[in-house]
Amino acid sequence: MTKSVADVLADTAAQRPDHSALIHDSEHVTYGWLWEQSCRYASVLRANGVRPGDRVALLLVDTPHFPVVYFGVLAAGAVAVPLNVMSTASEIDHVLTDADARFLVCAASLLARAREAAEPLGTVLLTVGPGPAGTVDLENAAQDAAPIDDCAEREPDDVAVVFYTSGTTGEPKGVMLTHRNILYNVERMVTTPYAFRSDDVLLGCLPLSHGFGQICGMLTGFRAGISIVMMPRFSGREALALMREHRCTVFMGVPTMYVKLLDAVAQGEPIPRLDRVYSGGSALPVKTLDDVRSTFGCPVYEGYGMTETSCSVAYHYPGLTFRSGTVGVPITGITVGIARPHADGIDLLPVGEVGEIVVRGPNVMAGYLGRPDVTAEVLIDGWFLTGDLGRLDADGYLSVVGRKKDLILRGGYNVYPREIEEILVRHPAVAQVAVIGVPHPELGEEPWAVVVPARPEDITPGSDQEIIEWGKQRLAAYKYPRRVEFIDALPIGSSGKVLKRMLVSKYEPAAGA
Repeated sequence: MTKSVADVLADTAAQRPDHSALIHDSEHVTYGWLWEQSCRYASVLRANGVRPGDRVALLLVDTPHFPVVYFGVLAAGAVAVPLNVMSTASEIDHVLTDADARFLVCAASLLARAREAAEPLGTVLLTVGPGPAGTVDLENAAQDAAPIDDCAEREPDDVAVVFYTSGTTGEPKGVMLTHRNILYNVERMVTTPYAFRSDDVLLGCLPLSHGFGQICGMLTGFRAGISIVMMPRFSGREALALMREHRCTVFMGVPTMYVKLLDAVAQGEPIPRLDRVYSGGSALPVKTLDDVRSTFGCPVYEGYGMTETSCSVAYHYPGLTFRSGTVGVPITGITVGIARPHADGIDLLPVGEVGEIVVRGPNVMAGYLGRPDVTAEVLIDGWFLTGDLGRLDADGYLSVVGRKKDLILRGGYNVYPREIEEILVRHPAVAQVAVIGVPHPELGEEPWAVVVPARPEDITPGSDQEIIEWGKQRLAAYKYPRRVEFIDALPIGSSGKVLKRMLVSKYEPAAGA
C-alpha cells in the first residue's frame, strides 16, 4: 500500500500516461498531463507557503481543475478540506475557522463568497483563474513553475482529507480521514465491488467535494486507470446523452438521480448501453432498483457507507448472489455488527435482530477534528456507531432499516419509515415518498407520508385517502400513515439525501393544530 493518496494518480500516470483520465466538454485530459499539472500546482503552493500538514480548503466546481488542485495539495503534503460549491459565505467561514485552514483555493467564479469569508480571518486566498490584484492565480502561475520532483512523505496515519458533514444534527463536523483510511477502501473497491476494467468509462456526475464522488468515483477510478466523463450539473436527459456519446460502461449515482434517469427515459430519451450501475448515498427503494434494472438491462449494485467510514462499508458486487432489500455484504477486512450501545460499551445482537449498525476496520475515521468529546460518543471499543438501524442475516447480508433519529415511536411500537416508504412507492400515483414522525398528544408520534406524485394531474380530492388505504391493506395497523401530504419535490441535501428534518419542521405545526 502506498503512503500517500497522491500516489493513486502518480502511479497510474506512470503506467498509462497517454490514456484519458477525464473527458470534460469533449476535451480529453490524459493521466500524464493531469499528474504533471498537479506537480506544477504543488510547486506553486509550496512557493506560497503551504507546508506539510497545513489544511487547504477547496471551493472548486467539478472541472479538471478540481483533481489538479486536490492532488497538488496532497503532493505538497498538505490536507485537503473540500467545500460544497453551494456553501454560503457564513458556511465557508465556519469551515475555515473550525479547520484552522490557512489557505483557501477557489474557482474565479466563486471569488465573491470566498473573499467575504476568507479576508476577515486572514486566510490566504488563491484562485484558479484571474482574481483581484495581489491574488495568486494557480492556473497562470503553474505555467512557468517547475513540477516538484517527489511527493512529500506522509505517514499512513497522517490526515489526508477533512470532510465536513452536512450538519443534519447541529453544526457540521470535520471528519478526519487518513491516508490509510482512504487507500484501504480504494484498494479493495477497485476490484470488489466495482470490478473496474482499464477500458471502463464512468459518468462522473457525483460532486467531487463529497466522499461518494471523490473516493468511490475519482480515486477508485484513477486507481484502476479508467476514463471519467465529468458532469458538473446533473440532469436526467443530459446524463443519458453523455453516456451515449462517450459510450459509458458504468454509472454511479444516488437514488434521486435514478428517479430522474427513469423519468427522462419515460419522456422518450434513448437508453444507453451500460454494463453495470452502482447506487449509494441513501437507501434505493426496491421498486426503483427493479425499474432501473429492467429499463437499462444491466445489474444494479447497491451499497452502504458514510463519510466516517471512508464512504463504503458493504456492497453488492458482480459474482455475489443478489438479495433484494439488502445492501450486500461487508467489504473485505471490514467488520459489521448489529449492536445495542450502552454507557459501558456495546452488546452485539444475534442474527436477525434490529439494532444500531456498528463498523470496525482500517476504513474508520481518525475522529472529528477538534471534537474529542463527540468522537468518544461514536467510537467505542474500536467500533464506530453509525446512527443507522439494521439487521444482518445468517449469510452476512446487511439490511438498513433507517436512521435512529428517524425512528417513529407510535404508542410504544417502533415504526421504521423505510418499511412504509417501500410499500407506498409502489402505488401508481407515487413517484417519491418520505415518511416522517410528527407529534401526537396520545400516541407520542404519528407517521405521515410526504409524497411527490407521479403525475400532478392525477392528484384529485381523495387521492390522499387512496394512498392511506393502500398502506393500510399492506402494513400492520400501527404502521400505516394516517395522513398524506403532496409536495412538488422533496428537499435534497448536497449528498443526495432527503432532508427529513426540513419536512418535520414544515409539517409539525399542522400536526399540532
